Parts: sequence; C-alpha cells; structure tokens
Amino acid sequence: MKKLIHKAEILLEALPYIKSFYNKTIVIKYGGSAMVSDDLKKNFALDIVMMKYIGINPVVVHGGGPQIDQTLKALGIQSRFIEGQRVTNKETIDVVEMVLGGKVNKEIVSLINHQGGTAVGITGKDGDMIFAKRHKRVNHSPEMDRPEIIDLGLVGEIAKVNPRILEALDRNEFIPVI
Repeated sequence: MKKLIHKAEILLEALPYIKSFYNKTIVIKYGGSAMVSDDLKKNFALDIVMMKYIGINPVVVHGGGPQIDQTLKALGIQSRFIEGQRVTNKETIDVVEMVLGGKVNKEIVSLINHQGGTAVGITGKDGDMIFAKRHKRVNHSPEMDRPEIIDLGLVGEIAKVNPRILEALDRNEFIPVI
C-alpha cells in the first residue's frame, strides 16, 4: 500500500509539469556516455514513451562519442583532439556518420519501439533538415599578437533547421530520433 501511495505522490508532483508541457515539443539530448548501461537505456526509452503517452512530443537528439571512439580504434584510425574537440577529416566523418546514423540511432529507435513507442530514426541530412556551417575556433592567447584560428576540419555548428520533416513526424505521432 505504501508503494502505491508513493507512486500516486510522484504523479501528483509531476502534474504541474505535465500540464505545462502538454502538447509541446521538447528536445532531449541523449549523450553517448549515458548509453553505457542496459538498465539506463531501458529507463531512458520508457521515459520517452511515457512523455509521448501523456501528451508531450519528445524529439531525441543523440550523441555517440564513446561509440565513435571505439569504432575508430577498431579501424586503426587515430583521433586528435584540441581542447576536447575532435579534429575531423573526411575519413573520420565517414565513420562518425556510419556509427551515429547506422548503429547508435537504430539502437535507440529499437529501444523506444520495444517499450511501446513509435520512433523513427533520421539524420540531419534527411529531408535537408539540418544545415551546418564550419565551426571556427579562435585562440585568444595573451602570448600572441593576434587571435589564432584553429582548424578542426569538418566540425560544424547548426546554422539552420528545416522543421518540415519533424512536423510531419509529429502530425503522425512518431517520435523522431536524430
């Protein structure tokens, strides 16, 4: 009985948030480091499905740094980092796209669908959804006369999002996983 009362208290505590986010789209960043435990992955998927069932429209945007590192290492490709950011050449970006779009994305979609959701995996390239521009990193070291531009290769930042594909998925009750 105490367990049921505790669950009811949790739901009552969540009610203002459910009301606040009802029929709203929220973006959830799911980092690669959070994908290490099967229990955590299952609970993440359950949370996403629950959000959809209570009227919140989740959009999952995932990472996959550890999975990328593991695949690059298995392929014998050396990674180089500058202040925590990967320097990304053509060979590396091909592996990144393969790991994120082909492995990590499909695993998350499968987890959500297995928990009762209807997820669809897409990448930023699909439907010209995400446009990026090259990231410019500037080092403002006091030892230098002028700022130094650091070239990280094919590292980018989002310049524009075309929401049409997300809106179409939302109208049809799908959970986008990007």
